[in-house]
Amino acid sequence: MSEYLDLAVDLVLKAGRMIKEMSKQRHTITYKGEVDLVTEADLKSESLITEGIKKLFPDHNILAEESGLLQHESDYVWIIDPLDGTTNYAHGFPLYGISIALEYKGEVIVGVVYDPSLDELFTAEKGKGAFLNGSPIRVSGITTLNESLLATGFPYFYRERPEYILKYFRAFSVRAQGVRRAGAATIDLTGLACGRFDGYWEVGLKPWDMAAGGLIATEAGAKITKFNGDTFDIRVPEMLASNGLIHDEMLEIIKSIEEN
Repeated sequence: MSEYLDLAVDLVLKAGRMIKEMSKQRHTITYKGEVDLVTEADLKSESLITEGIKKLFPDHNILAEESGLLQHESDYVWIIDPLDGTTNYAHGFPLYGISIALEYKGEVIVGVVYDPSLDELFTAEKGKGAFLNGSPIRVSGITTLNESLLATGFPYFYRERPEYILKYFRAFSVRAQGVRRAGAATIDLTGLACGRFDGYWEVGLKPWDMAAGGLIATEAGAKITKFNGDTFDIRVPEMLASNGLIHDEMLEIIKSIEEN
C-alpha cells in the first residue's frame, strides 16, 4: 500500500469506530437545508480525518463536506465525506459510511470507504484493483436490465422537483428486477463494486459523494459516465454507473426520458 492509502485506511477506521460508538447516544442535529441534516458525529469525524491529513501532509488541499475547501498550492486534494447517510444515522438506521479519496492533478488515485455497521472496508488505488477487507472484488456478470438490481438516491432538492426525480425512478423501476434507495451514495457504489448492485444512477451529487466510491467501482470493473454517456467528472452533479454490461440499456432509458 502507498503512504496515501495507508493514511486513508487508518483515518477511516478511526472515524468509523468513533461514529459507531457515538450512534448509541442521543444526537445533536442541525440543518443545512429542510431535509439536509448534520450531527455532531459528522463534525467530529471530519475533524479527526482532516487533522490527521494536516499532520502528515500539511501542504495538501482538503475538500470536506462540512468545512468546504482548504486551499494550498498543491496538486493533491483530499476529498472527504465524514458520514455519508447522515439521515439514516440520525434515525438509528445502520446504513452509512465514511469516504476518503485523494485526487492528484484532477485524477482520483486513492479511494477508501468504510461501513462501520458491517465492518466492511473497501479500498482502491488507481490501476491496482479494488478490495473488500483485503480480498479482490469485481462487478456482477448480469447482462440484462431485466435481471438487474439497481440503486439510486434522491437529492436534497427532491421536494422542489419531485417530478424530475420520479420520472427516472419510474422508468428504471418498470424495467429492472428491482431498485433500492439506501440513502448513502458511497454504500451504493461499493455495492456495485462487489456485485450486490448491477447499476446505479443519481443526480444532485457532490464530489465527496462520488470520488472514493467511483474509483472503487471503476477498479472493480464498473463503467461510469455522465447521463449522456460522456466522460464522468466528479464535479458534475450526476452519475450513471453499471457493471458495464447493462450500461447501454441504462443510457437508452435516460435518453428516452430526457427526450419526452
